[in-house]
Amino acid sequence: MNTLLIKSVNVAFPGHPFHNRKADILIAKGKIARIASEITTEVDGVKVIDAGDQFIAPGFFDLNANFGEPGLETKEDIITGSAAALAGGFTGVAVHPNTQPPVDSHAEVALIVNRAKTLPVDVYPIGTISKKRAGEELAELYDMKLAGAIAFGDGNKPVQQAGLMSRALLYSKGFDGLIFSYADDTSVSGGAKMNEGITSTYLGMKGNPNLAETLMIARDLYLAEYHDAAIHFTTVSTAQGVDLIRRAKERGIRVSCDVAAHHLVLTDDLVAGFDSNYKVNPPLRTEQDVTALLKGLADGTIDAIVSQHTPHEVEFKNVEYEIAAYGIIGLQTVLPLALRAGLTPHQLVEKLAVNPRKILGLGIPALDEGAEANFVLFNPREKWMFTSQRNRSKSANSPLLGTELTGKVTLVANNRQLITI
Repeated sequence: MNTLLIKSVNVAFPGHPFHNRKADILIAKGKIARIASEITTEVDGVKVIDAGDQFIAPGFFDLNANFGEPGLETKEDIITGSAAALAGGFTGVAVHPNTQPPVDSHAEVALIVNRAKTLPVDVYPIGTISKKRAGEELAELYDMKLAGAIAFGDGNKPVQQAGLMSRALLYSKGFDGLIFSYADDTSVSGGAKMNEGITSTYLGMKGNPNLAETLMIARDLYLAEYHDAAIHFTTVSTAQGVDLIRRAKERGIRVSCDVAAHHLVLTDDLVAGFDSNYKVNPPLRTEQDVTALLKGLADGTIDAIVSQHTPHEVEFKNVEYEIAAYGIIGLQTVLPLALRAGLTPHQLVEKLAVNPRKILGLGIPALDEGAEANFVLFNPREKWMFTSQRNRSKSANSPLLGTELTGKVTLVANNRQLITI
């Protein structure tokens, strides 16, 4: 598809003259050739799309995705993970180092960068904070930065040693590195299977209290303030955590945070059916927490929405709930879940496309004539079935598989490639 004309599309590119208006957009050879109120063309070979209710926005960017490569390719490799990302409207993803071996050196970072070079999705590795994610010794952060690491975090292993986190913040500050904190005090939450509350008591399961998250957020905020260093909290899930970050921002601490899309809609009472696809970490919380998360999105406390895409082979999920692995696949369901949570298309652009790139210091895709095309075309009203045939991940651990969803991606453009979904 060399030339494409999108007719009468709702433009959601903040700062663009056509933002919040309808326009015709001509794409040729992977670039924006023209944008105007009306474009007519009778040139052969031009495909025309009548956009209708659809929106065009900068390609989404996910700050928290897990691909299995290197080492865990049976869960997800870079190729299949990128296919799932595209189907969800993402043209960029930051992949966390939950791999074997972990992404803790120049070699692993370079492997991911090189594997993703020709893909229509920009894949950015997050290097580890500690060697082997063991939480004991600082990894070679600057060396990984030179190889292409976009930020640093120990993935789903929270840094328990305050001294190590302190050194990471201080060292990364010297080269404008960004530290990701996964806030969980395992001395409080260790061994928990779900959120601590009424449902966990009813089911007789060990619960993970909100306290485990808020203790770690409080600690890392103090450390970031002490060093005047930037810190990003990923997958915040509690009302108390949101409140701590809100107050920290008011005090001028350099902090940002994101929330997983499933935490905006799903609650811990769903665990009563013992469906292991609802087993995630942080766990699904209460309605009160969901309300606080939505308020945090609305007032700007929470900067971004992520997928926390965590694929697993069937043998890790098709077992008793107590021993099942944590995580769900989420790249293809972020848009429908965010819409179900009540976000408008323009709020989605801020939380899924603009803010994630600002947090990482990346440029925002432009819709200017002559610019490389990097956008997503989506219909917030279109209903579709999330079936195994439409699932682009290698894994199938999602409670949403087999259900009807509202909000569909129809076209993605990036790296001079146009992909119809």
